[in-house]
Amino acid sequence: MSYDFAPLLRSAIGFDRLARLVDDAVSNAPAHASYPPYNIEKSQDDVYRVTMALAGFGQDDIEVLLAENQLIIKGNVPRRASDGELLHRGIATRAFERRFALADHVEVTGADLHNGLLTVSIRQVMPEALKPRRIPVTRGQDAASNDSRPFSAMTAMPVPAAGTAVAPAHHAV
Repeated sequence: MSYDFAPLLRSAIGFDRLARLVDDAVSNAPAHASYPPYNIEKSQDDVYRVTMALAGFGQDDIEVLLAENQLIIKGNVPRRASDGELLHRGIATRAFERRFALADHVEVTGADLHNGLLTVSIRQVMPEALKPRRIPVTRGQDAASNDSRPFSAMTAMPVPAAGTAVAPAHHAV
């Protein structure tokens, strides 16, 4: 089942990623959607952790990728030499691929496999340009002596007058 988002996208700009995300969520429901089991935890306001149970998988059997705002975790079937005949298989060790959609300004800070649990650490990073800034308020007389040009919403710097050439600003980070 697929939805046609064309009527919505005619009057919206920059929402194509959202439409693709919804379409993928509806159409990509694999048969084994519950394998492997996982938890998503929020440990602080901007820190998240995905913990996935991967019994039987080793470090070389797991691949963690970050592509196009998606966290992709793949597991390849481990090849194990058997000393004897397997009478019952109760531990699932099938190949898998699990995808998690990530918000903008999110970074994966690490992945750790310990005691059969893969833990992927994720942190949301707010860029300086998106953080709230205090704009100074001046009195009427002080405003005449100060630069009275409007502030840009993106940089909190005065906007140059029309027809004025502007040299790029160099900021120390």
